[in-house]
Amino acid sequence: MRSIQITALTGPASLELVDVDEPVPSADSVIIDVHVAGVAFPEVLQSHGEYHVQHALPFIPGTEVAGTVRSAPANSLLRVGQRVAAFTGIGGYAEVAAAAPAAVFPLPDNVSFSTGAALPMNYGTVHFALVRRGRLKPGDTVLVQGAAGGVGTAAVQLAAALGARVIAVVSASDKIDTARAAGADEVVLANGFAEAVREKTAGRGVDIVVDPVGGDRFADSLGSLAPEGRLLVIGFTGGEIPQVRVDSLMYNNVDVLGVGWGAFWMRQPAFLQEQWVALLPLLEAGRLQPVLARRFPLAEASQALLELDQRRVRGKVLLDVR
Repeated sequence: MRSIQITALTGPASLELVDVDEPVPSADSVIIDVHVAGVAFPEVLQSHGEYHVQHALPFIPGTEVAGTVRSAPANSLLRVGQRVAAFTGIGGYAEVAAAAPAAVFPLPDNVSFSTGAALPMNYGTVHFALVRRGRLKPGDTVLVQGAAGGVGTAAVQLAAALGARVIAVVSASDKIDTARAAGADEVVLANGFAEAVREKTAGRGVDIVVDPVGGDRFADSLGSLAPEGRLLVIGFTGGEIPQVRVDSLMYNNVDVLGVGWGAFWMRQPAFLQEQWVALLPLLEAGRLQPVLARRFPLAEASQALLELDQRRVRGKVLLDVR
């Protein structure tokens, strides 16, 4: 089968199109004929050797796919030919991929493979962030950093669907429309966002900050919280991992919360299906419609990762596999 492998830890250019053997069916894996693969920031980090989980070279990256079931364990309730999305962890940049049954999600008839491939990583992460870690309530005000990227647009959309007022932060004016398309009530530029937030909240601040960026925005994000507000740390696409003075958390009784979606569900895999049950009504009702960015053929996976690495992304990047 055709696949993409990371052959060296030198960045997106290290990806190569190669022919490899298909994954072998087993009693604990679902084999999927992949139609579309999602492109996620962990794969950028993997290509640089900077991801916290290391794999022996060469390996096939790809955390999420959508396609049809080729085979499945008898006790999985999945059937051959069924349309599914899946969280694969690795191995998704290929014509055939394997996933654990707990990480495979039947797609409604009205949901395309493109939408399906954009769901598992980003929407699983932000659902865990907003609902379990952030304790989001209808009427909360949510500030989303990096709101034009894949995680950011997912956070904007899900927060809005759950009844929050959403203020989106983007790095440039040409990303404003992307954040609005995701459902943001208001959009502000990163330069000077803290002052804009104070104005838009009449000085109160926001209940939740979703931060996949980190870097030099972190301090102002923390300062933008209302009393008892929660800052959700999702990632560090800004490069720098910020530090926090714990005494600063006391003054307004605010929380800084880590969001380790993978670390959580790997200890209790059934949580993935619980999330899917929660998200499915919103998906079927059209409330969750991932903002899709550029699409690339499988052979151009290097260029797809470069889009993320250089922070040019507006929405979710996809690979067309077949």
